[in-house]
Amino acid sequence: MQFAPLGKSGMKVSRLCLGTMNFGPVTDEKEAFRIMDTALDAGINFFDTANVYGWGENSGLTESIIGRWFQQGGGRREKVVLATKMYGTMSDPLDGPNDHAGLSSYKVRRHLDASLKRLQTDHIELYQMHHSDLSVTWDEMWGAFEVAVQQGKIGYVGSSNFAGWQIAAAQSEAKSRHFLGLVSEQHKYSLNCRLPELEVLPAAQHYGLGVIPWSPLDGGLLGRNALKKIQGSRSGGNDERVEQHRTQLEQFASLCLELGEPQDVVALAWVAANPAVTSPIIGPRTLEQLESSLRCLEVTLDESVMKALDEIFPGPGGTAPQAYAW
Repeated sequence: MQFAPLGKSGMKVSRLCLGTMNFGPVTDEKEAFRIMDTALDAGINFFDTANVYGWGENSGLTESIIGRWFQQGGGRREKVVLATKMYGTMSDPLDGPNDHAGLSSYKVRRHLDASLKRLQTDHIELYQMHHSDLSVTWDEMWGAFEVAVQQGKIGYVGSSNFAGWQIAAAQSEAKSRHFLGLVSEQHKYSLNCRLPELEVLPAAQHYGLGVIPWSPLDGGLLGRNALKKIQGSRSGGNDERVEQHRTQLEQFASLCLELGEPQDVVALAWVAANPAVTSPIIGPRTLEQLESSLRCLEVTLDESVMKALDEIFPGPGGTAPQAYAW
């Protein structure tokens, strides 16, 4: 396994991040435990989750599964760089009128303590804002996160689904408070979703944030089974999105066949090759999916392959504003 510092922090994380969104709703606890054990054995030390995973009335279920896995001992908690997120509604009756999505100091404190309880740990290495909240000032947000860092409940703060200008605003406000600010941005990025190249990736690089791409396979669209009618696959042959992108996907499949690598491995290798990216998130539903994903770090895509991928999945043409203006 390869490792890299997470942004400007001194904390090193694996070049693949284990996403746990499927644990509970799709993947049962026993299989989730097998996946986490295998990931740790493979050198993946970076695990990502969120308080809302489990969804709806089961929100918090995924964190609870991870907490029970930690309690098996064997150094599991000590070996993991743990990341979770907060923003969404958790349907806590005690929240009353504050039971809404957002990033108020009230929510940061309450939701952090609840996550720590479910995860059965006293600290979280990376605490992330799952979305931006324009109704709350940075004075309020940074004040809440500073206290959490000082208390030792979190090590670093990350963002998710932020625009480039929001990253800039966050870091400017943090600097004025002599606070480290954000060390990472978790963002949707894949061969089929390249808009972040305009402003988010450049902003992250400029301000020293490690980028953690979510959905690097675009919900299974870039997976090996996308063009096949396989029952239970996330993107079967009758999927509307597959039909919409069929020409591209067929060209992609042909290129991957020439390379002798499955589509998902090539798609992950492409994302990981971007210098702005620290760790793409893989979200396996089964142990087999995890094991197949590990191959991506061994694949090097040469200049001709990168050019071919650009032709199949053209990006925005570079960074803003040069991509669309003189």
